[in-house]
Amino acid sequence: MISVIQRVRQARVDVAGATIGEIGVGLLVLVCAERGDSEAQADKLLAKLLKLRIFSDEAGKMNRSVQDVNGGLLLVSQFTLAADTSGGNRPSFTGAAAPDEGRRLYDYFVAQARAAHPEVQTGEFAADMQVHLVNDGPVTIPLTVR
Repeated sequence: MISVIQRVRQARVDVAGATIGEIGVGLLVLVCAERGDSEAQADKLLAKLLKLRIFSDEAGKMNRSVQDVNGGLLLVSQFTLAADTSGGNRPSFTGAAAPDEGRRLYDYFVAQARAAHPEVQTGEFAADMQVHLVNDGPVTIPLTVR
């Protein structure tokens, strides 16, 4: 699975003018299931992002996780993370999981996150979403698990 993790002061997802997911301090996680991914990759990604020490401690060093700071998670599906631009100017998305499989793995990822973390919000799979965020730092980290 491919993800882009952004440390945020706040973030929200709107669909058709209505806010469907919103957090304060925490992580905005854009996530994409690739062809061949399974629950094992989703579990590894979740474990990594919950423990990733990218929040500042008292000394200003990145030494705390989202769990340590009681931050929220905003999980947003984004198949375009699987874009292959090596063949020209129009990206190919053939590396992304098929829509049904992508939805299944995204739903699994969300369910596992909700079981492991107290504040989890989401976007809407396959919807036209507007994502608003205040990136803190800025801190933006690509994270891929195989």
